[in-house]
Amino acid sequence: MFTGIITDIGRVVSVERRGDMRARIGTGYDTARIDIGASIACDGVCLTVVTLGPDWFAVDVSAETLSKTTLGGWTEGRRVNLERALRVGDELGGHIVSGHVDGVAEVIGRREEGGSTRLTFRAPGALARFIAPKGSVALNGTSLTVNEVSGETFGVNLIPHTQAATTWGEVAEGDRVNLEIDTLARYVARLAEAG
Repeated sequence: MFTGIITDIGRVVSVERRGDMRARIGTGYDTARIDIGASIACDGVCLTVVTLGPDWFAVDVSAETLSKTTLGGWTEGRRVNLERALRVGDELGGHIVSGHVDGVAEVIGRREEGGSTRLTFRAPGALARFIAPKGSVALNGTSLTVNEVSGETFGVNLIPHTQAATTWGEVAEGDRVNLEIDTLARYVARLAEAG
């Protein structure tokens, strides 16, 4: 489990494709404190560390994950939002995030608004009903509050700190991002269907 609070921006050092994909990610994390088998959310996708170096870790990404996320588009040099797994006693500053991406959303609008940046996204139709105003979503692993929803579109505001501490300062219209809906919304909808 994760919180959606990004704690490092990594860089894709290498990508090796063999049906599945192995990616090596440069990091500012102290890799001596990372175990083989640890989970790290990479742009919101929970991945397992398979090898380590002094300033990098490597992950294997299955063909299934590549088909459901933006990770298939990773190239060397790409910057990636990173978060280590939540430990008992850690502060829960965002919301509960599983790292199991539900689909891919597209950035369809970007404008400056006061000191913030307003982004508008188009969600896949099957997921749009799970997104609610003032609810939470995880986009590229970042816990964000939804401002408004209209059909399949929704908006968020990014404060300057979020843009500086994540890769969100680089986002542009047309970019695709990993979307994880709020776990609570998923279960409420499932219970409503069963009732």
